[in-house]
Amino acid sequence: MDSTIFFNPVLISITLLCILCLCKVNVLLSIMISAIIAGVCAKMNITDVMNTFISGMGNNSETALSYILLGAFAAAMTQTGLANILANKISKLIKNNKYILFVILTMIAMLSQNLIPVHIAFIPILIPPLLHIMNVLKIDRRAVACCLTFGLKMPYIVVPAGFGLIFQGLIADNIVQNGMNIVKGDIWKYTTLLGIGMFIALLISIFVSYRSPREYKNIETSKVQIDKQDVDKFTKEHYITLFAAFATLIIQLITKSLPLGALVGLGIIFGTGTIKHHKMDNLIDEGVGLMGYIAFVMLVAAGFAAVLKTTGGIETFVSSIMTIIPANKLIASVLMLLTGLFITIGIGTSFGTIPILAVIFVPVCISLNFNPAQTVAIIAAAAALGDAGSPASDTTLGPTSGLNADGQHNHVWDTCIPTFLHYNTALILSALLSVILF
Repeated sequence: MDSTIFFNPVLISITLLCILCLCKVNVLLSIMISAIIAGVCAKMNITDVMNTFISGMGNNSETALSYILLGAFAAAMTQTGLANILANKISKLIKNNKYILFVILTMIAMLSQNLIPVHIAFIPILIPPLLHIMNVLKIDRRAVACCLTFGLKMPYIVVPAGFGLIFQGLIADNIVQNGMNIVKGDIWKYTTLLGIGMFIALLISIFVSYRSPREYKNIETSKVQIDKQDVDKFTKEHYITLFAAFATLIIQLITKSLPLGALVGLGIIFGTGTIKHHKMDNLIDEGVGLMGYIAFVMLVAAGFAAVLKTTGGIETFVSSIMTIIPANKLIASVLMLLTGLFITIGIGTSFGTIPILAVIFVPVCISLNFNPAQTVAIIAAAAALGDAGSPASDTTLGPTSGLNADGQHNHVWDTCIPTFLHYNTALILSALLSVILF
């Protein structure tokens, strides 16, 4: 192996990022420090590093704005009492059976990827009001994090609809562009085994890893004053809020703009007087409190990714790994999967990792006589690896935003590490099994 790989800015900066996060250094600061170190290792001028970092933040500006506005919308649903009514309905439905709650939350998370593609937007609305019942049932929130992450991640890998159609389309397009013929409609057939592996990992997390009771304190989760009302009775305000939520979804689907959809929803709530104008500032403050931190992490994550790409270290790192790949398919697969894992943890997006990996992985797969099914399984898994477990991924930031509403759920130790261990292990094993069976 070329010894220069150990001085690769990407390798150094991502390793540093992981170490800082494990040492409980704030994720926001950890990303910024790691970005600077990446630039310095690549012998970039410090001013150029910061300029690249700041300009790169704009790549996630729409996402960040979406989260702020959706946080305000979540606060509005709390103010009207609708979120508490929904939580009450779910509480009655589960009848003190935590496993029913796990199923409900997993299904809602899955629907948020395909049928109603709102991604993590439902989490700050639905989860905080459910924390009390979770505390009563002494549910380990790490199990809930695994349920939510499974629902946010597995569908786009396996189901060819919503975000899954985008993910699988990227795989097909990039494989074809790099010299191997594949039909987009066949992608899901080759990734199904990955989904099965993740489902087994989900069951292990629920019934083995985090089945034991865990104590939490009952802490008020919202600074917004909730009006006194019958929490089981729907009022005119509740129906208007539901209409606003429906309008948010429709506008998003029509315009492909989540910020615009959220703005329309808030406009309906304030315009109809469902929430009085004098409470508007408090609601926006609450929205920033709920989702502002995630929004800023997504911004700096985009800046970090921009610095990594500018250093040229990603291509060098991947190329260095590829030069030592042997003719053995399984060993080659392991190296490709670990390379994908490392890169995705750094840039925090499986979708953005696909083009980076396909340029080199597809020619390697062709040279080792991988068939299309094996190639798809390796690239899909390599891209998805790290999405669960990355401190900069919305797949982990989303669950934390809801579960940590009362300040009792650590992002790295209670979301990132549990989801990393369960789902990344499952994806690696499933991908290797795909190479053997396909």
